[in-house]
Amino acid sequence: MCGRYSLISPAGLLKERFGAELAEDFAPTYNAAPSQHLPVITNAAPSQVRLMQWGLVPAWVKDRTSGPQPINARAETLAEKPSFRQLLQRRRCLVLADSFYEWQQKEAHGLPPKTPHRILLTLGQPYAFAGLWDEWLDRATAEILPTFTIVTTEPNALMAPLHHRMPVILEGPEAEHNWLSDTISAADHQALLRPYPTELMREYVISKLVNSPAHNEPAVLEPA
Repeated sequence: MCGRYSLISPAGLLKERFGAELAEDFAPTYNAAPSQHLPVITNAAPSQVRLMQWGLVPAWVKDRTSGPQPINARAETLAEKPSFRQLLQRRRCLVLADSFYEWQQKEAHGLPPKTPHRILLTLGQPYAFAGLWDEWLDRATAEILPTFTIVTTEPNALMAPLHHRMPVILEGPEAEHNWLSDTISAADHQALLRPYPTELMREYVISKLVNSPAHNEPAVLEPA
């Protein structure tokens, strides 16, 4: 499960790190949540960062309000699910982030249940989740709604005590390039969807401010 994350890295750093121009202005987000419009790089335009709504609405859906809008997609079953199978072949994306949050569901080491943790790379640098995207057309208004979902996988040793899933963090620029590439095989894409190396990550407990998306300020990141 990945239901909340952050992206507070400066625009200039993101441009340098991902080699992509920012098509739209966006403010740093300390508490990104589903239904928000967030920065994504797609395989259709790998040199551009655009904003998309988190929560996938497949193009074939007639009424976007009547069905689920999945925020996550399990890596192990992407090829089996009708909602994801074609997107794995033709619509992959990078979801830009620099940390994510998870809630520990059991009491451990004296902590209460549902304790929020912030998980990030060791040096706190930005990275990309593997994602899938699509565009839904409102036939009544001709509005096009671009949306995305984040791919998840089994947890690494850091994440296992916190949750039974973790988002797929692609292992650097080469993996990101390959995930967006339309020239490699489906098996090669699938091989990228693995847990990030434990030794390159860290985590710490944060306050329950993160529980509400209304709290979108630096205090969310402070250790509890």
